[in-house]
Amino acid sequence: MAEQLEIKELEQVVVRFSGDSGDGMQLAGNIFSTVSATVGNSISTFPDYPADIRAPQGSLTGVSGFQVHIGANKIYTPGDECDVLVAMNAAALKTQLKYAKPTATIIIDTDAFGPKDLEKAQFKTADYLGEMGVDPDCVIQCPLTTMVKECLKDTGMDNKAMLKCRNMFALGLVCWLFDRDLELVASFLRDKFAKKPAIAEANIKVIQAGYDYGHNTHSSAANVYRIESKTRVPGRYMDITGNKATAYGLIAAAERAGLKLYLGSYPITPATDILHELSKHKSCGVITVQCEDEISGCASALGASFAGAMGVTSTSGPGICLKSEAMNLAVIMELPLVVIDVQRGGPATGLPTKSEQTDLLQALYGRNGESPMPVIAALSPTDCFDAAYQACKMALEHMTPVVLLTDAFVANGSGAFRLPDIKQLDAICPPYVPEELKGKWTPYMRAENGTRYWAVPGREGFEHILGGLEKDSQTGAISTNPENHDLMTRLRQQKIANIQVPDLEVEGDADDAELLIVGFGSTYGHLHSAMDELRAAGHKVAQAQLKYLNPLPQNTAAVLQKYKKVVVAEQNMGQLAGYLRMKVDGFVPFQYNEVKGQPFNTSALVSAFNEIINK
Repeated sequence: MAEQLEIKELEQVVVRFSGDSGDGMQLAGNIFSTVSATVGNSISTFPDYPADIRAPQGSLTGVSGFQVHIGANKIYTPGDECDVLVAMNAAALKTQLKYAKPTATIIIDTDAFGPKDLEKAQFKTADYLGEMGVDPDCVIQCPLTTMVKECLKDTGMDNKAMLKCRNMFALGLVCWLFDRDLELVASFLRDKFAKKPAIAEANIKVIQAGYDYGHNTHSSAANVYRIESKTRVPGRYMDITGNKATAYGLIAAAERAGLKLYLGSYPITPATDILHELSKHKSCGVITVQCEDEISGCASALGASFAGAMGVTSTSGPGICLKSEAMNLAVIMELPLVVIDVQRGGPATGLPTKSEQTDLLQALYGRNGESPMPVIAALSPTDCFDAAYQACKMALEHMTPVVLLTDAFVANGSGAFRLPDIKQLDAICPPYVPEELKGKWTPYMRAENGTRYWAVPGREGFEHILGGLEKDSQTGAISTNPENHDLMTRLRQQKIANIQVPDLEVEGDADDAELLIVGFGSTYGHLHSAMDELRAAGHKVAQAQLKYLNPLPQNTAAVLQKYKKVVVAEQNMGQLAGYLRMKVDGFVPFQYNEVKGQPFNTSALVSAFNEIINK
């Protein structure tokens, strides 16, 4: 009888699944993160996949990865390096080892390390572990493919179908390493493959085989660990990606406002999942249209807003270029519209599956004429829900297009999301034209806060025409009067400036920091982790992360001018730093800029910020 292993408790762990694009690493990682969230762990994930539709099998360029960081306490990033690396083939080991700690446990499928596999991965010798400098004692070498075929030999599945289950064997082994309940995994698979129960049961059988392999062999390379949740607030949780959270935030806002939700979109990486998710929710009054191009996607959403719906369009940076004319039309017509920009590497096609923050200035100023537009940036995958909700609220209550910036990192990454009570969300109150103005109302008549009233077509006595030509502020008729154009330009600008957003919050050593770290959007977690490490080392450090970029919080200047040293860290060449210098008198920050298509590395941030502190 095998010796019973002691289960050791950990505070956190990082696991990275890697293999060919067709090896199902995203699914395996997603299941593991979902199960971890279900048992109460804090999680942060990072899917890292190639731009190739399907690179040659076993090639270095075709490796797909999925990294998940789970912890007993709050987790802010997917982690710099992994504690466990699953390498399904030689190319995965070759390309992904750099993401593993020197002491990491490595799980490999020895069946995928034959002579041809090693040649494709550009190994020079048959001693691939020695060539990579890997200690064999840290490696679980498993004939995974052979064992999967043996497990499924009586199912009637063909060879190709059986090989698709290899990822589940690796997942079962990882579940054994971290003492995961396989019933939760089985439930996930039965739900996912509800229409293909035979496929679900085959995968469950393979997961059990992987789990049993770990349990029965008790490899010297591994121990069994458990990560207990310590900070969970009671409630119903789910593992949610940023794109799905964005979709849910849009649905919640439309429901709260009592409106139909319309999405006009054209497929583009990495935003398409928003369209996919919303198309599943027709029962919630959601209307989705996959349009013929980016322009029609935005224009149709604007038409839906004119008709009285919550109009939304989703895209990435290249699509924003194409949508800019329709976005400008929304500015001059003063209609609610939410434009979601899931940023990716550019310019042009650039790095379509990688993440950047390079669209900030495009979102703020990338249109002709004076065209002010609110801009919000989501801080994390789970914050995408609130960011989308607030973008809708702002668009509806102030009759304006709003840009919501996410990016590939938060859109594809995930976190443990506590489902909110929709009745507890902020009220959304569009400025519908009062009935008492019937017969007196004109299209650009404004409420006290400068927002024009909304007259939904179909109301008798409120018939009107809107368009792209400048209109007279009093009559709504076309006007080329210079003074009127100057007035309308200022009214549109002031309307945006009047929007009230929450004050900029300072975390950490807010009163006496020797360094303030400033960022925006999705870098929040990495910058927060860097701050935590610096404070643990004895430094006085604070962080201020901007979610609302236009208008800026009213206390922005006061915060930035309070500290002797401020560093602005962003995944571009300094767009936020330049914007803040323009908005805040005398502000001259240090800068930390990367444009690598990858998330920040916390260790690199700590090193760079240490140098600034010591200057």
